[in-house]
Amino acid sequence: MKTKNFLVSGIVGGIVDFLLGWLFYGIIFKDVFPQPEESSSTMLFIFLGCLTFGLFVAYIYTKWAQITTASTGAKAGAIIGLFIGLFYNFFNMAMIPGAELQLAALDVGISVIMTSIIGAVIGALNGKLGE
Repeated sequence: MKTKNFLVSGIVGGIVDFLLGWLFYGIIFKDVFPQPEESSSTMLFIFLGCLTFGLFVAYIYTKWAQITTASTGAKAGAIIGLFIGLFYNFFNMAMIPGAELQLAALDVGISVIMTSIIGAVIGALNGKLGE
């Protein structure tokens, strides 16, 4: 695994994740999903979570899958997003009183779209950075 590819594409992927989360959850579906309290620590932890996710996807792409194109990255990202979205929302349905199936389904769809875009960016960056 090339450490440079992992770090650069993972950090950029995390930033893309953060911006897409702001777009989807903070603007487009703001009235559908509950909004967190605005504080610097909340935004910091959301950013760190996004950064961790970007590094997670970059690790898979650089260490195990050798994904170096946007199209392959998008396809793999869609699958990762599907499983992560289902995992997260199944647990929410079990643990959060009043969790709604329609909201969970929407969140899974958003996860697929977001992770597909994140995966495309990471895959393209891996290709640009070279092996």
